[in-house]
Amino acid sequence: MKIRTLGVVFLLLFSLLFINCAYAESATPADSSIPWWVWPLILFVATFILGVLAVLGGVGGGVLFVPIVGGFFPFNMDFVRSAGLFVALSGALAAGPGLLKRGFADLRLAMPLALIASASSIIGAMIGLALPSNIVNTALGITILMIVVIMLLAKKSEYPEVKKADALSQALRISGIYHEISTGKEIEWKVHRTPQALFLFVAIGIMAGMFGLGAGWANVPVLNLLMGAPLKVSVATSKFLLSITDTSAAWIYLNNGAVLPMIVVPSIIGIMLGSVVGVRILAVAKPKIVRYIVIGMLLFAGLRALLKGLGIWK
Repeated sequence: MKIRTLGVVFLLLFSLLFINCAYAESATPADSSIPWWVWPLILFVATFILGVLAVLGGVGGGVLFVPIVGGFFPFNMDFVRSAGLFVALSGALAAGPGLLKRGFADLRLAMPLALIASASSIIGAMIGLALPSNIVNTALGITILMIVVIMLLAKKSEYPEVKKADALSQALRISGIYHEISTGKEIEWKVHRTPQALFLFVAIGIMAGMFGLGAGWANVPVLNLLMGAPLKVSVATSKFLLSITDTSAAWIYLNNGAVLPMIVVPSIIGIMLGSVVGVRILAVAKPKIVRYIVIGMLLFAGLRALLKGLGIWK
């Protein structure tokens, strides 16, 4: 079973890298003989593979989409970042209502953070559109490498121990109870370190808007490890947060004409269909192995973006 799983993952990874390299080599300005519809088709196949790997690796599609498509596809980074926001937004909007209905996502926890993050994401989007592409690529590379470090070092806690809620969370009445299906118990939770979390969400919002990465990679550690929310509540609330934060930033890109349907449409369809297939493969896959493969992909893509921004690797 392990050999079969590794075979599937490495085949997907090799196919993705081959498609990216072939695409980057062939898509030169002088190459006008290639029909326009080839590019959305290749992007669809690539994002389909990314969707599969995102599910298997336990990461959001946006965090894989932007560095890989931006680094190996000949698209302007403004178009790539806007498409990344819509990729992350589509998944969040699809999952948000169900998570709220089941009581996993918590409105009292999400709304103060969403207010801070969405306002910051607007600023981040405006900064990203104003900066030269080489600076954006350099900053993106550094950010992706930071995400790799966070993924390697962060330890998730199913039920963090919060001895006493802080004054701000008590004033905002951020606490709750949810039904844990696996144990049949009612889990009561509260949070602390709320001022520190609000400060961090300013930075998270700016990075989400500036790079189009979504922010699930940062939301969950802050909610779970810093504030002390249970892991399921953190993951679900993070998804709901994305539907607000990314919408604010997406409007800035849309208003500035940086949303290109030829990139956005095949990307969203590819990611969503790949996620469906990834859920099925997940039943037989070894998530830990795939997670390290995804981390390796992010490390490579982050270095590529950094070196591209510095002018070392054109």
